Amino acid sequence: MYAVVSSGGKQYRVEPGSTVLVERLPSEAGASILFDRVLLIGEGDDVMVGTPVVSGATVSGTVLGEELGPKLVIFKFKQKVKYRRRTGHRQHLLRIRIDEINAKSGSKSRAKATAEAEPADDTATEKAEPAKPRTTRARTTKPKAATAAAAEADASVQAEAPKKRTRRTAAKTEESPADAPDKAADEAKE
Repeated sequence: MYAVVSSGGKQYRVEPGSTVLVERLPSEAGASILFDRVLLIGEGDDVMVGTPVVSGATVSGTVLGEELGPKLVIFKFKQKVKYRRRTGHRQHLLRIRIDEINAKSGSKSRAKATAEAEPADDTATEKAEPAKPRTTRARTTKPKAATAAAAEADASVQAEAPKKRTRRTAAKTEESPADAPDKAADEAKE
């Protein structure tokens, strides 16, 4: 019998009597530990797969002691500037001996579950209505009279508002001081 358990964000395949190194947990040497996050239990050809965990299944073990993992070397380097930094790290781990796997579960193997999920009667599938697509947002519609009135109000506001003056429009409407004597001379000739 074997099981796949999850601990510290990692998954481990365990069997009774085997030892496993997991991320350090708050426990002392000789203490009993219980893994309740069992993802899979297998015995020969019979396999129980959890969704995501097998309900009621547990794996119990005994803590043998703490260890340090292999040294990891972190080497930072930037070329052409003589930048080199060398640091190291050793992860704290916990060695656990697996004692037993308890498969007290009412769940079935995946193959049996899918076989039972298929309907035995074809008429049941024909009677079922096709699924309607979901709408993501409720749409609101305004009455046409309200939109027409809003458009007229916007047009009247724009008509009442004075035009924005720019340099070009100011130059066209106003006379420059250099043009004033020429214009006066033209009027005198007429």
